[in-house]
Amino acid sequence: MVRILPQTKAAAVNPLKSSQPLGAALAFLGVDGAMPLFHGSQGCTSFALVLFVRHFKEAIPLQTTAMDEVATILGGADHLEQAILNLKARTRPTLIGVCTTALVETRGEDCAGDIANIRLKRREELAGTEVVLANTPDFDGAIEEGWAKAVTAMIERITRPGEQTRQSNKIVILPGWNLTVADIEHLREMIESFGLKPVILPDISGSLDGTVPDRWVTTTYGGTSVEDIRELGTAEQCIVIGEHMRRPAELLQRLTGVPYVLFRSLTGLKDADRFVSLLSAVSGAAAPAGVRRRRAQLQDALLDGHFHFGGKKIAIAAEPDQLYQLASFFIGMGSEIAAAVTTTDMSNILEEVPAQSVQIGDLGDLEALGAGADLLVTHSHGRQAAQRLGIPLMRVGFPIFDRLGSQHKLTILYQGTRDLIFEVANIFEANRHAPTPQALDPLRKREMPDELRSSPLARH
Repeated sequence: MVRILPQTKAAAVNPLKSSQPLGAALAFLGVDGAMPLFHGSQGCTSFALVLFVRHFKEAIPLQTTAMDEVATILGGADHLEQAILNLKARTRPTLIGVCTTALVETRGEDCAGDIANIRLKRREELAGTEVVLANTPDFDGAIEEGWAKAVTAMIERITRPGEQTRQSNKIVILPGWNLTVADIEHLREMIESFGLKPVILPDISGSLDGTVPDRWVTTTYGGTSVEDIRELGTAEQCIVIGEHMRRPAELLQRLTGVPYVLFRSLTGLKDADRFVSLLSAVSGAAAPAGVRRRRAQLQDALLDGHFHFGGKKIAIAAEPDQLYQLASFFIGMGSEIAAAVTTTDMSNILEEVPAQSVQIGDLGDLEALGAGADLLVTHSHGRQAAQRLGIPLMRVGFPIFDRLGSQHKLTILYQGTRDLIFEVANIFEANRHAPTPQALDPLRKREMPDELRSSPLARH
């Protein structure tokens, strides 16, 4: 069984994780007409906004309650109310997603009670806008927990409870935070090819896909509609991607009775086959010819690519579910996980990571443990470690700010797994070292035993 090694350092040398509020804001950005609102100081919001803009290369709607010294001491309820009313008047969002920060969480403010009072007192002013609270302190968890908490909060606040008439072709998809825009688009296309209607929550492929609207829009444009969230209970099936999305799926099942199936990963032939089999069972239709063709292409890529992966040592630093996804992929290709570093020990998936140990830590730990590896796998902040170690870097996760198109890279199902194989194999090819005569002839410098040196054959 894998050993989970706790964090022992008093400070992060080179931070790996992003905060819970950032993860919650990212989830709210996947809703149409939404406005994420950080309840805290301006600095917290500014830092998250910079990371979002650098990663997505897009204008990001993100606001703050801008608590000052007085509000920090006396309480931020007034700032929260004023921020919500200002956003309603100026941007008219369909949803305001409140993400708490360490400032208000450390102070112990009753944010849920404050929002309940605001809804009651300002009912007319807030008509047509849902206000959803996600408790996401910076000092606990990471982006993965923040994303899951925001989805859970939206289902709890908006989804209509109780058993409802089911639509046989409608399924709910709860994707993990680590799925890219391209992943979610491909997921939708795959599901629709079986004649099914997917409702994806959150759907960042509709709001962060790089399109430019013909007019200035102050909120998100595209994504899951509030009405779709309200009607999740009419779905026949829920499909969950990532262990961190189990909690919102359980809540949806408890509220509406919609059953769920959880996929820890959709990368790799086995997991993709399981997903396609589920779609066939739900729809009653066989896999389309295009899907079968992509499967055959992946089989060929597996055959072509495994020569490049065999025996390679991989060092990975990522959030728990993404760590499991990538480690399973590399192990399946014949590589070895030389180092596995993650952000938090709050996920049960860490016990399933195919590595000898998983270190809860930062990129400093990755650099120390990954010396001698053939490939480093983490986000853009790992580039200095890769340069110092002289090891190539494969960029995954968040943030990726020194490369274009990171959100349009496929990583799941047949086509995404094939693309991953090609990407990694090409990295190995580009960094291949030509063997020296000494390396090819390990016996050249070998000392001859005394008894052989004195024999007649040795003299000749």
